[in-house]
Amino acid sequence: MVITGATSGLGEATAAAALAAGAHTHLLARSASRVEATRGRLVQALGSDVADRISHDVVDLTDLTSVRGAAQRLVDDGAPVHALVHNAGATFDRAERTVDGLERTYQLHVAAPFLMTALLLARLAASTPARVLTVSSGGMYTQRLSVDRLVDPGPTYRPTVAYAQAKRAQVELTTALARLADRHGVEALVAHPGWADTPGVRTSLPRFRRVVGPLLRDPAEGADTIAWLALARLPATPPGRIWHDRRARGVHRLPATRAPHGEVARLWRRVCRDVELDQAACPPRVRDP
Repeated sequence: MVITGATSGLGEATAAAALAAGAHTHLLARSASRVEATRGRLVQALGSDVADRISHDVVDLTDLTSVRGAAQRLVDDGAPVHALVHNAGATFDRAERTVDGLERTYQLHVAAPFLMTALLLARLAASTPARVLTVSSGGMYTQRLSVDRLVDPGPTYRPTVAYAQAKRAQVELTTALARLADRHGVEALVAHPGWADTPGVRTSLPRFRRVVGPLLRDPAEGADTIAWLALARLPATPPGRIWHDRRARGVHRLPATRAPHGEVARLWRRVCRDVELDQAACPPRVRDP
């Protein structure tokens, strides 16, 4: 199981659950020292016998060259990849461009995970059964997909809206990806972990945490559905669902959040262009759900 954003919160808890179930975990994070410290905590918590089932690497999702390098090292390693968990996420106080010229909330949550999936799709297909699992957020229920607003929020940038837009885009892309991935024997799924008391919530939403603190889940509770989706035999479920508390739920609470006709296909084409994937790796036409 390959897990991004694995050094704290839901990512670390997902790794712990996977190791406890007997899986090998490959931890991906921006900082070498932090990912090594996470490995140490997991070994201390679960016992020295899990040490040989933990590998790790450094990747910066706001640098597509780094994403390509991490993916290539996984391919070169030759080991099977049965689950790719896109867990990394963050909110930012202001809009900012990455080294690739993309808005960083969009790149971190949408463009970089899409690129990593495309680069690892053949490895996943060779490892069937295999799954691509994206960790979204309930915040996406407040947003209707807008490609223009996603890639360029402009002077009206608001951190929580940019984050929720990115999470909505993840859900819409996963529905489209599910059809492509299924041809390769790979499932594409999306999870909503509920509101968990993670470092991200503590840093980005301190007022929210003060108000609802007693109701927040701990990271292990938030990671339960993520690890279960990666490891369990699942009932057949059509695309266009988000898994929460081990149940498939709808992705719209309000009709107004349904994407305009053609917008998902437009997003697909835009992401393909932004990460510079050719047509063989990223088909130019995807029908809207």
